[in-house]
Amino acid sequence: MKRMIAIVLLVLFVFVGCTSKENREPSKETSQSTVEDSLRIVTDATGRNVEIPQHVESIVCVGVGTLRFTTYMQATDLVLGIEEHEHEPALEKPFNYVNKDFFTTLPATGNNGETYDEEIVKLSPDVIMASTFDKVGADAYQKKTGIPVIVIPLIDTVFDEGCYNTLELMGEVYDKKDRAEELITYFKGIEEDLNNRVKDIKEEDKPTVYVGGVSFKGAHGFDGTEANYAPFEAVGAKNLAEETGQKGPFNIDMEKVLQWDPDIIFLDFSGKELINEDYAKNADYYNSLTAVKEDRVYSQIPFRFNAVNAEMALADTYYAGKMIFPEQFKDIDPAKKADEIFEMMLGTKYYDTLRENGYEFREIKIGESNW
Repeated sequence: MKRMIAIVLLVLFVFVGCTSKENREPSKETSQSTVEDSLRIVTDATGRNVEIPQHVESIVCVGVGTLRFTTYMQATDLVLGIEEHEHEPALEKPFNYVNKDFFTTLPATGNNGETYDEEIVKLSPDVIMASTFDKVGADAYQKKTGIPVIVIPLIDTVFDEGCYNTLELMGEVYDKKDRAEELITYFKGIEEDLNNRVKDIKEEDKPTVYVGGVSFKGAHGFDGTEANYAPFEAVGAKNLAEETGQKGPFNIDMEKVLQWDPDIIFLDFSGKELINEDYAKNADYYNSLTAVKEDRVYSQIPFRFNAVNAEMALADTYYAGKMIFPEQFKDIDPAKKADEIFEMMLGTKYYDTLRENGYEFREIKIGESNW
């Protein structure tokens, strides 16, 4: 009888042990299913299909535009690391300046396209958001770090598909599709508003315009101008720089500007010192321009700093529109419109901060140090 009881107890012990083990260690099939359920696939700007977590809770930003658009998307709470230069608050980068207290606390994970790989791996974000890789480079970096890499388009303007695609992609990655749609709707609403204001103006009725002091790869003086200048393009202005056949920012022969003698001149504050220095040496040149003689020289606040800051470009656009086409923009107060844009994109008003630091929309007297 004792032997029978011992055998029964042994069998029960083995049975219970095996059952317990099965409960503690799910089958490979079950484990695989759970892993797959926790992942999803996102297609990035290069066409790569990237597996990322169902719920992205942390990111690192690499390259131009990633942190800027993440800020527009109200997703800075996800950010674990940023490029080193973002530790330096810059008025000309409103997204950076309004978040300076937070950004300066984050570790540097790269700078100007260089990645600090050890720091990124140590932080172990769910996703690396990048703008510096092509398809092959993104695959290689993802393999190197073991972290999913999502590539966004490089953007150097405001109203283009790259801008909208970035917002849509970030909306998907960050699970913020509503915010992406809100911004896209807002941008397209502005684009429609601007088009409606100027659509009936005949080309021959448009004044000629020139912008000087445009910053690109550093500061430039009066000769620093730009074809396809975003604020002019958005309101259909007659930008004289486009008669050269050039694209983007470039240095022009100043005698050509004298020949054109534009009806209206805009000056970017980033070229202020160089323009004033040149005025001190060559005042007769500037004073011979009709726009200078007739007080039609106006400001533009720099919007290109590490590529285009869309919020600033939009604010500049409404001011340029009001100065070029006053009748069509008579209902616009540029300062109030700027703050509307800043609030939508940054969550706060910003125009007073700019004005207090010498940047504002106003008439300019070339040569006066306080312009």
